[in-house]
Amino acid sequence: MAFAAFSSTSVVAEPAPRKKSRIALFLLLPGILYLVLFFLTPLVSLVLTSLQAPREFGDIGQYDYAFNWQNYVQVVDAYWPHILRSFGYALAATVFALAFSYPLAYFIGVKARRWPLLQSLMLVLVIAPFFISFLLRTLAWKQLLSDESFVITSLKALSLMAPDAHFTGTPAAVIFGLTYNFIPFMTLPLFTTLERLDTRYLEAGSDLYASPFQVFRKVTIPLSMPGIVAGTLLTFIPAAGDYVNASRDFLGGADTQMIGNVIEANFLVLQNYPAAAALSIILMAVILVIVGVYVKRSGTEELL
Repeated sequence: MAFAAFSSTSVVAEPAPRKKSRIALFLLLPGILYLVLFFLTPLVSLVLTSLQAPREFGDIGQYDYAFNWQNYVQVVDAYWPHILRSFGYALAATVFALAFSYPLAYFIGVKARRWPLLQSLMLVLVIAPFFISFLLRTLAWKQLLSDESFVITSLKALSLMAPDAHFTGTPAAVIFGLTYNFIPFMTLPLFTTLERLDTRYLEAGSDLYASPFQVFRKVTIPLSMPGIVAGTLLTFIPAAGDYVNASRDFLGGADTQMIGNVIEANFLVLQNYPAAAALSIILMAVILVIVGVYVKRSGTEELL
């Protein structure tokens, strides 16, 4: 009888895990629907658009669905300098942002712990640019770095620039704009990692007769690697697809156009939607490969 009671109890309790799985699926349903509607559906539409062929007797901007994979070959052949330039600018901006943001984040997260008010104030200063439009900030730098501005005229007066030299419209101006605009994306992940850094590890390294540089290289850098990886990804990915800083209307020129500018021109001006879609797919694919290799080599696979 005890065995029968035990058996009946186990049979009754069996549907509980299934009920929990249904509840979990129900809770996940809004997120799944959101991803399907606003990520998967546009991605499928973009892939289909990238394979379209021009309508035989249609006007400009009219295309038919096909499997015209030659679109990818054509855009790579036509725009490979823009692709290389985009990743070169993004890499340079990421390196400069890391070089500037790491000391800043280290000071805020480690050195300023004893002064909470100072720490909060510096965090506000880092986040403050987010309260101003991205376009307005870039446009302001265009005015500050124009040929007639006080900065450029002062540099020319000090013979630090040639009299006929220009700063806007050059690769340096575009990289400067990218670095400035994405510094908060680098600083904040570094700060969140360094804020949790146990300073006893640094003291232990010093007690073991390691030099400050050795402690930084052997202790601080490895412990802050998740923040470095997160910050570089948050900087590199949007910088590679940026089209504002390199635009002729802002800091760029005719020879500084990035892949984002080409995509914008093909979509809005030339109405060559397959070419723009193919470039977008190529940009996403290359970034995914670079991110995967970078995260794998850095030993932080859990970030994927």
